[in-house]
Amino acid sequence: MSLFADPRWRDALANLPDYLGAHVRVSLAALALGLIVSLPLAIFARHRPVLRGTLLGFAGIVQTIPGLALLALFYPLLLALAALSMSAFGVSFSAFGFLPAVLALALYSMLPVLRNSITGLDGIDPALIEAAEGVGMTERQVLTMVELPLAMPVIMAGIRTAAVWVIGTATLSTPIGQTSLGNYIFAGLQTQNWILVLFGCAAAALLALAVDQLLALVEIGLRHGNRWRIGLGTAGIAAIVIATLLPGAATRTSYVIGAKTFTEQYVLAGLLQQRLEASSLAATTRAGLGSSVIYEALRSGDIDTYVDYSGTLWANQFKHPGIAARDQVLADLKQDLAKDGVTLLGELGFANAYALVMPRAKAERLKIRVIADLAARAPSMTIAGDYEFFSRPEWANLRSAYGLAFKTERQMQPDFMYAAVVSGEVDLIAGYTSDGLIAKYDLVVLDDPKHAIPPYDAVLLLAPKRANDIKLRTALQPLLDRIDIEAMRDANLQAGSGSTPNAVARALWERVKPR
Repeated sequence: MSLFADPRWRDALANLPDYLGAHVRVSLAALALGLIVSLPLAIFARHRPVLRGTLLGFAGIVQTIPGLALLALFYPLLLALAALSMSAFGVSFSAFGFLPAVLALALYSMLPVLRNSITGLDGIDPALIEAAEGVGMTERQVLTMVELPLAMPVIMAGIRTAAVWVIGTATLSTPIGQTSLGNYIFAGLQTQNWILVLFGCAAAALLALAVDQLLALVEIGLRHGNRWRIGLGTAGIAAIVIATLLPGAATRTSYVIGAKTFTEQYVLAGLLQQRLEASSLAATTRAGLGSSVIYEALRSGDIDTYVDYSGTLWANQFKHPGIAARDQVLADLKQDLAKDGVTLLGELGFANAYALVMPRAKAERLKIRVIADLAARAPSMTIAGDYEFFSRPEWANLRSAYGLAFKTERQMQPDFMYAAVVSGEVDLIAGYTSDGLIAKYDLVVLDDPKHAIPPYDAVLLLAPKRANDIKLRTALQPLLDRIDIEAMRDANLQAGSGSTPNAVARALWERVKPR
């Protein structure tokens, strides 16, 4: 069988024009903005040592901030500015996706451009400048006709470095809603689809290498006055830009479906997309969005629909304290969502709750059946959770309700977390009740008699602008109350074993659709 007959390769190739085009567009915009800001600053600061040191120091500090953190920080900042603009001027803008990605990546591009521009301008022989002034050139003419042409090869070296940095870091923009080659990597990690991970890494690396080599042609041409090299490099860059600026399918889409950064969400997003397309409605997904981003994206209309979980919204988004029963959580949630204009279309029929999970054999050997049994043993045990669990109020409620104090708390990628508890690297994990890996690895869910962890019913939400969209409601209505916990566990297990989320979504629909 041909390698490319594998559906995972077909899915990867099918998304390449969209992902690559979006990646180039955001990288190009960020690099252009970085150049527009950095070059004038470098020119202005070249004869001002204090300002030069300050600029280089600031750019250096930016480089020490992790890329994902810098990208994520711009989202709440822009969200606040958008709200301020709406209240003050009646005009708002999208704080989701493209804009925060461009601003963060532009900051990343500044250091090499500033450093090389200042170095190149400072490295010009003063005698040449004096000679230019001696023949009557103005300060502007000296800059444009002598200094910049002589410094341009060094400046181009900085631009090359900036371009590679921006293209590489742009893969991290997926969680804030910017489509990029990072979509392959985030989706592949969550679903253990290593073909997607390798495809995304290879595509980003090849793009960076291609751009670097084309810019190298321009740099070498500038150093040696070779117009042929300059023209060839410029034409290559222009060809990449023109090819990826062509409108893609995503720009013609009517509905945008959001998904968080774990396996189940990729499957559910694929299911929603298939239901819309079956109703002749164009749709696409914005997958891999962080929990702190996705609800605001829905509320502001950047996405149209997605599946969330009642306990997550109740405890984290709307900050309800303490412990509440399922009916109270849903009642509070409906009121909170209504205030934001968000529609709770209904429940899907299953719950994906956090739960403390450990190997069955170990639990039986240590006589641990409920969470309360952990209290005496916790000081000698290691627990692992996903990236956000230990900062959530649910964890604080658990510790308070049961008096838990573990020796070590470790954060892991969810799929690696299950492997760690099976291998004995950790003693227990904060797993998910809808995960098929619990049964696969013979793990046991510890009972929570005090209900410290709230219920997590899967709920289907619509953006305010879609509240009265009859077509959307009609297309999604057949999913409500159709997906039971066993169906979701089987789907998660299939997706986590390398099957594509879209294939799993089709199989899930065949299992749960009304007969």
